[in-house]
Amino acid sequence: MLLLRWLWIGNGNDGEIPPIAVFWTLRVLMFVVGFVLEDWAIYELIRSHRHRRLAVLLVASSYVTWTYQTHTFSNSIESLVVAWCLVLIERIVGSPESTVLASTVLGVVAVFGVFNRITFPAFLLIPGLRLLPYYFKNPLSFLAIVAAGLFTTGLAIALDTAFYTPHSITWSDLIYSPVLTPLNNLIYNLDPENLAKHGLHPWYQHILVNLPQLLGPGALLLFTRPQLSLRLYSAISGIVVLSISKHQEARFLLPTVPLILSSVRLPKNEKLARAWTVSWIIFNFIFGALMGTYHQGGVIPAQVFLSKQPDATQAVWWKTYSPPIWLLNGKNEVLTTKDVMGLEGNKLLAQLGDLATCDAPSDRRNTEYLKEKNGTYLVAPLSATWLDGYLENKGHDGLRFREVWTYRKHLNLDDLDFGDDGVWNTLERVVGRRGLGIWRVTRTCDKKARRRS
Repeated sequence: MLLLRWLWIGNGNDGEIPPIAVFWTLRVLMFVVGFVLEDWAIYELIRSHRHRRLAVLLVASSYVTWTYQTHTFSNSIESLVVAWCLVLIERIVGSPESTVLASTVLGVVAVFGVFNRITFPAFLLIPGLRLLPYYFKNPLSFLAIVAAGLFTTGLAIALDTAFYTPHSITWSDLIYSPVLTPLNNLIYNLDPENLAKHGLHPWYQHILVNLPQLLGPGALLLFTRPQLSLRLYSAISGIVVLSISKHQEARFLLPTVPLILSSVRLPKNEKLARAWTVSWIIFNFIFGALMGTYHQGGVIPAQVFLSKQPDATQAVWWKTYSPPIWLLNGKNEVLTTKDVMGLEGNKLLAQLGDLATCDAPSDRRNTEYLKEKNGTYLVAPLSATWLDGYLENKGHDGLRFREVWTYRKHLNLDDLDFGDDGVWNTLERVVGRRGLGIWRVTRTCDKKARRRS
């Protein structure tokens, strides 16, 4: 970010860097970091030159690499941390000498991985067992990894405490009221009521749905042409542990993708190998467009639109990915963003009724409403058919909806409901009515209330 600021000022630009420029800079940064560190890790973990070339090609051509991995997801960071922990474990176990430096680095990286995502240790359960006999014989290296881990833990707790404490922290804050983010995260995710807000899934969701969604034809090679390795064991331990949780998203399995694709072989039969290659290309092309462009594709443009609305003071997001408020370009100082996730429709209307401003004649004329001091906006996918009866403004609950913005390259794949609606009706709703909409919401008030608002 400091380098970006230097470049921005050096090119004669004044003022703050637009958030959208920062957004694309982060995307490029994640691409470069992933391209360098992920490939480097694969080169170190695979000794066979022929297998290494295949592994690098499969990982690079996977849509996961050039969509999910270019996002600043904690899962994307986790993928790199897991890969490099495996590299460090191989260096430690494979070295006949005491590896104090590698153990120190592993202690730092492993703790960073835990503070990044509490699911991280799941991927090191089996690989970590290889370290036990080594550290039993090399106590100095064991002391190094423990000391590095404790120091990094203390530093991380101090940083989190300083970040989440509204006032300047003191030693008393660190001792008596430290902020332990991994513990808080774990406590939150152990509560079924909290998980229900994000969606509950069966234990086989990762294995039967999410993994095939990420790997496509690669999942067939996992069961027909696997190559046993530390990487594969790491992926298996991660999948098993993550399957215990009742909330399972595909992105949770991102670290397994390079681990699995670097642990499979192509079919021996030439015709089968060609057929598999064609299916691999088609699969990644389709899912690359789907997940890279359409899935929740309207969230960023919607934030850019709201940042330019002078009257926007309240924004309610429903059934979308959590909106990044830093893209509001300072507008977040006056605009309150409320992410209600998958809240029930009736409760959504109740919240909108509390936040909506009084309906005025200016609300119905072109863009006159922009001159108002306050404005409430609802952001929701067009596939949310529950809203249809209310968007027609038939006086339901005294609310009035005015559509001010739509974005068609948006698919809400989190709203798939095959169980209740059936396969065809669900696809017709989600795909046929793709898009994200923004409505300005007002309510009917008496004259006194209108004057006050």
